[in-house]
Amino acid sequence: MSVHSQARRISVPQLMAYKGERKIAALTSYSAPFARLLDEALDMILIGDSTAMVAYGLPDTLSFTVEQMAAHAAAVVRSTSHVCIIADMPFGSYQQSPQQAFANAAHILASSGADGVKLEGGVAMAETTRFLVERGIPVLAHVGLMPQYVNTMGGFKAQGMNDESAERILVDAVAHQQAGAFGVVLEGVAEALGRRITETLDIPTIGIGASPACDGQILVTEDILGLSGDRIPKFARQFADVGSQIRQAVEQYAKEVRDGEFPKLENCFGVKK
Repeated sequence: MSVHSQARRISVPQLMAYKGERKIAALTSYSAPFARLLDEALDMILIGDSTAMVAYGLPDTLSFTVEQMAAHAAAVVRSTSHVCIIADMPFGSYQQSPQQAFANAAHILASSGADGVKLEGGVAMAETTRFLVERGIPVLAHVGLMPQYVNTMGGFKAQGMNDESAERILVDAVAHQQAGAFGVVLEGVAEALGRRITETLDIPTIGIGASPACDGQILVTEDILGLSGDRIPKFARQFADVGSQIRQAVEQYAKEVRDGEFPKLENCFGVKK
């Protein structure tokens, strides 16, 4: 019998056990280079459908496909060994029926090796969450501001800003907990609501533009590194300006190429030392 010393990934049950014990640190990633850099520091990586906007320059997340998600998730899984990996369910891949959701979620997980999926939606999607969980697919629910609902919400607007909206989002979150979700992403909600939902639920809440009281936080990696252009979302913070460093490096490379300073002979093959 072989003995394996390789450290195991953080599992979905471990993330659930962090509730009340420690904060969950999470970021998005969709490529091998970034995933390798993020792996050791974080608890969870989400391959978000935000990849459509961040990596492909699209105006929203709606055109991202199951095959694209599976390919990006596989790249992240291959490049990591520590973090729990969750993949977004693309728009149109799970709303039709629980059976459709299972077929696509199973394909993404089997193709990539990810640990679970995230899906957006309120009470109406709770039965889909239950269907997936009962068939062995961990689900991270997503309520509040839901980018896949951008057309019905009238844009990317903060949610839960009045009593009626707040109550509806609380009911959404509770419904997913009861359906077996292992956690809930709270995006773009009033701070008091984020705090209330976190105190109400027995499963972790992951905030993005929600509340410091959430059990964890997630941001788009490019937003914290200065790679998203001039506009930084209100709920994010730029922790480094990697963009300027990349620009400087590229400018230096271009200058040396044009000046004939690169490559040197030591960068070439078949040259005697």
